[in-house]
Amino acid sequence: MPKHGDLNALPADLLAWFDRHGRDLPWRTALGERRDPYRVWLAEIMLQQTTIPHGTPYFLTFTQRWPTVEALAAAKDEDVMTAWAGLGYYARARNLLKCAREIAARGSWPETAAELKKLPGIGPYTAGAIAAIAFNQPAAAVDGNVDRVFARLLALKGDWAEEKKRLHAQVERLVPEDRPGDFAEALMDLGATVCTPTRPNCLICPVSAYCLAKAEGEPERYPIKPPKKAKPIRRGAAFVAVHKGEVLLQRRPDKGLLGGMAGLPTSDWVEGERSDPAPPFKAAWGEVGEVRHVFTHFDLRLTVMRADLARRPAKVEGFWVPLDEVEGLPSVFAKAFRLATSG
Repeated sequence: MPKHGDLNALPADLLAWFDRHGRDLPWRTALGERRDPYRVWLAEIMLQQTTIPHGTPYFLTFTQRWPTVEALAAAKDEDVMTAWAGLGYYARARNLLKCAREIAARGSWPETAAELKKLPGIGPYTAGAIAAIAFNQPAAAVDGNVDRVFARLLALKGDWAEEKKRLHAQVERLVPEDRPGDFAEALMDLGATVCTPTRPNCLICPVSAYCLAKAEGEPERYPIKPPKKAKPIRRGAAFVAVHKGEVLLQRRPDKGLLGGMAGLPTSDWVEGERSDPAPPFKAAWGEVGEVRHVFTHFDLRLTVMRADLARRPAKVEGFWVPLDEVEGLPSVFAKAFRLATSG
């Protein structure tokens, strides 16, 4: 019987569980088979801020359309950005292309976490995951799931920033040299399916015998993090201009939020009370409602305005698209477009 908090034998028990209960996911191969670094990388980037059910169709679409990193590197920016629409956090898509093009230019993937971290869009977790899963390197992959699992195993009660350093060091120490990739995926699966945020199922947990939080009787209270600050609210307007069955869209600047994406004309998004932002051109604009969207650092509330035009305005920036061919808009603009055209 293992001693609570003594994790030396944990990897063997966890891997035995993983061999029986590991999830069948489209970017995984059979146990013992070498993983394709392109598919591992693509899945990890897509799932950074997305659930598996939501991200899987995007993964399947991307790998069918661009089956190799070289194919993705050769893709047009606008095609990739359009295919990414709905996944959010669009800087990831821009970095995805930059990274693919660097890999294609150098002709191979770097295989260590230290070298992988030098690539665009690859942070410590993603570098560790790719190194361990695709290249069998003894690297740790510590994401939110793993943070939660080890915060409970060790019943970490101190300052969260300091406790995370202790936690990461513990994970690194435990990575088995013979199965680092399986260990990384086993921890992911454990956190996603058993040691869940609100209702950890300790009865079926393969490592509950090691867990100090279970011994205390309150595993769900961990991890103990400082309270989140309330997000500021920004307000603005989105303008839906319709002319003879077409709508005006604009390409957003490459840098900044939703960079490079096609969207509706908007005002600036500013904090404070609602104002009456100036439209992009004079027309009989009518308010049709409000849409709300949550970004990483703020909540957005957009007043949606629509104008039906007798003629196209002169010298207006953008391009016109048939209403029934509008696709690939970022979620916030898709919401505004649906609201303005659903009637």
